[in-house]
This record gives sequence, C-alpha cells and structure tokens, in this order.
Amino acid sequence: MTRGTLVDGRVCLARTDAERTPLVRRLGRIEGQVRGLRAMVEADRHCLDEIQQIRAATAALREVGLLIIDQHVTEGLRLAARDPDREAVMADLLRVLRAAMAEAG
Repeated sequence: MTRGTLVDGRVCLARTDAERTPLVRRLGRIEGQVRGLRAMVEADRHCLDEIQQIRAATAALREVGLLIIDQHVTEGLRLAARDPDREAVMADLLRVLRAAMAEAG
C-alpha cells in the first residue's frame, strides 16, 4: 500500500511496485502514441488522423493524472487522520486538486 509522509508541507508518496507498474505501463503506451504521432506528422498523414492521435494521447495522459490524483488524495486523507499537522496535509491536497483543475480548464 502507498505510504505517504509530509515533507516541507507536501505529501510525498512511496508507491509499491504494484501501484507504480500500471502507471509506468500506461506512460509507456503514451510514449508510443506520441512516437506514432511524430511518424504521422513526418509522413504528412491526413490532419484528422493526427488530431485523433493527439486526442487519444491527451485522454491517456488525463487518465494517468486521475490515477495519480487518486493515490495522492487517498494517502493524503489517511495521513491527515494520523498526522498532527493535518492543516498542512489538507493544504497540500487542495494545491494538488487546484492544479489538476487548472489543467482541465
């Protein structure tokens, strides 16, 4: 299970291999999508094909972001329940969520 610690007002995660592996695997697929997009641009493929590839990579990145946010919030709430500096933990969670929402908007 992910373990979190509060370091300089930030929740820092220590993921298990089982939690890290799916993220790394998804990021590897995204790298492949971006390489495919580059090949499409170099080959002057139709713009709609390129845009579809961009949308697929963007959706995949968004999904990785959601998984990371899920891990951060889940562990942050656990940490807030037992850490005497609950206010700093909650402030970090809000910073992360605000940053995620700014990217989505």
